[in-house]
Amino acid sequence: MDAEAAVARARDAVARAVSELSAAGAADEALAEWVPRRRMLGVARRPVLRPRGRVWRLGTLLLGADGALYAAGTATRVTEPGRPQNLHGSVEERRSQRAAALAAGYRVGDVVNHGAIPIVLEASELSDPRAVVALRDGGVSVRWSRTGDPVPFERYLAERVELLEHPPAGA
Repeated sequence: MDAEAAVARARDAVARAVSELSAAGAADEALAEWVPRRRMLGVARRPVLRPRGRVWRLGTLLLGADGALYAAGTATRVTEPGRPQNLHGSVEERRSQRAAALAAGYRVGDVVNHGAIPIVLEASELSDPRAVVALRDGGVSVRWSRTGDPVPFERYLAERVELLEHPPAGA
């Protein structure tokens, strides 16, 4: 199969996924841009999360209702951030993310995705075999973990859509 045909099949799979998820009213999550802010008069200013819409989480991918596809970045569940306690840097970073999510107006309990990387479904953009979505062995595939083998894009998307439409009991 040539690259253009493989990419066209991937685009069709994305369109089907959007249609199915929309029709099912599948649970979505927020998409935002993490914006660090410069100091003003020597005082550090809190970073902000700038809302960018809603997406469905499909494992390592995020899918917008407009068909935009992203490699997932960081996900933050919105909770009360608490007070800074000078703990380990990663703990304070997560607290800062929760505070930014609340300040941006997200509801407690919502999941906000930020640091997502747009994926362009064009043959010329899918040439890096280390990327999350890439052309490999004549087809488009998804690498769902750093060490896992790539799987065919259409199969991966169909399985993830099915899980989101019909989540297992207790999920």
